[in-house]
Amino acid sequence: MRLFGPRSLQVQLALSLAALYVVATAVVSTAIVYQAYSTADQLSNEDLNRRARHLAGLAKVGEGEQPVIALPDWLASLYRSGAFLYAVRYPAGPVIAASDPLVGDLVSRLPAPTEPSAHFRLRHFGPGEKDYFGLTVALGSPVGPLWITIARAADDDVLVHALLKEFVYELAWMIPLVAAATLAIGVFAIRRGLRPLRQASAHAATIDPGNISVRLPQRDLPSEVQPLVAAVNHALDRLEKGFLVQRQFTADAAHQLRTPLAILTAAIDNVGGNGEVGKLKADVARMNRLVEQLLRVARLDAVALDVSSTVDLASVAKDVVAYMAPVAVTEARLLAAQGTDDIVQVKGNRFAIEDALRNLIENAIAYAPANCEIVVSVEPEGIISVADRGPGIPKADRERIFDRFWRGKASRVQGSGLGLAIVREIMNAHHGRVEVCDNPGGGTIFKLVFQAPHRAQRPVKAVSQITG
Repeated sequence: MRLFGPRSLQVQLALSLAALYVVATAVVSTAIVYQAYSTADQLSNEDLNRRARHLAGLAKVGEGEQPVIALPDWLASLYRSGAFLYAVRYPAGPVIAASDPLVGDLVSRLPAPTEPSAHFRLRHFGPGEKDYFGLTVALGSPVGPLWITIARAADDDVLVHALLKEFVYELAWMIPLVAAATLAIGVFAIRRGLRPLRQASAHAATIDPGNISVRLPQRDLPSEVQPLVAAVNHALDRLEKGFLVQRQFTADAAHQLRTPLAILTAAIDNVGGNGEVGKLKADVARMNRLVEQLLRVARLDAVALDVSSTVDLASVAKDVVAYMAPVAVTEARLLAAQGTDDIVQVKGNRFAIEDALRNLIENAIAYAPANCEIVVSVEPEGIISVADRGPGIPKADRERIFDRFWRGKASRVQGSGLGLAIVREIMNAHHGRVEVCDNPGGGTIFKLVFQAPHRAQRPVKAVSQITG
């Protein structure tokens, strides 16, 4: 399962969130910078208006009944410095006062403004050839209505613009950090929000035909996903019922077949005759074995196998070899158990392990040539192996041989194709595995590999061998 691929919901949400942050950051940053410069311009205009009102308030009637602008010394010095320019005149009359004759001459030649206030810009004006921007505004004064023109040198705003530029630079490196931190928080929130989905996926991964009672958790799931999970759980309910019906049918059919087969076997035993009766006995024996295997499969499917007990693999190997000895003698095979000196303990179900080992030995007896040795070995790593000298199993068939009812086309032995399927089911229940490999010198080795074995020394060592 790819959690971070291009089709990942988490990645798509994170990319969408990142795109949203980038766009929002760009819009907000632009708005902030625009507002900062706009505020600076408004403050400058407000300062010019305040200075114009101040000049209007300083107007008075001087000697000869002529209006004059009485500037304090500090203010007159400021205007003489060239940082500011001003001119005051009547709406339809001459200039009353000016910061510089050039300014007075310029204003006197301009037509009277038609609006209550008007902004202007001067370029390369005066001896210093400075740039100015200013306004002309109509104001009341102690000497009557006046037009006051006032301007500020453009370089007077250098400090303000430097501060604004510094602010923009600070904003430029801070915004990516804030956006990255916000994106990281957003991704964390997305991952946390999707955690219930990952937990539901983990539960779904545990569902198989042997564990179909598991249901997906619906607690803490987003409301958008709850209907889907509920529908999946309902589908699992229906599937479980179907599996139960199928398993019960298999078990019932196998159980019902046992009685008539037992009667048929007894009847054939009492019938005398030629060799055809022997063939019938062999067919009935195969049918009995098939029914027994069907019952085992039904039990494995229907009931969870208890694998919590401690089992000694060496003891299991010796008991099964002793049990299968008569069969090996009858079929003229050599059967031996080795590696049973130490106790090799695993967690499992003794009867199921014996059943799996018995199936492997039966297969080995069926396929091994006459007078050939079959060796059952117990390894300290928690492995029981069955080695034979039969024809071997092609690598292409080593997975299919564990499918139910599958038999190779070239098989010389009559069977149901359920024995190895039962072995795999038993090992899956033990959280182990079945391995198939070539036997050096010819034949096949089947290995039952268990987990976490525990070894203990036997007080008495023993090796058993039974020959036919």
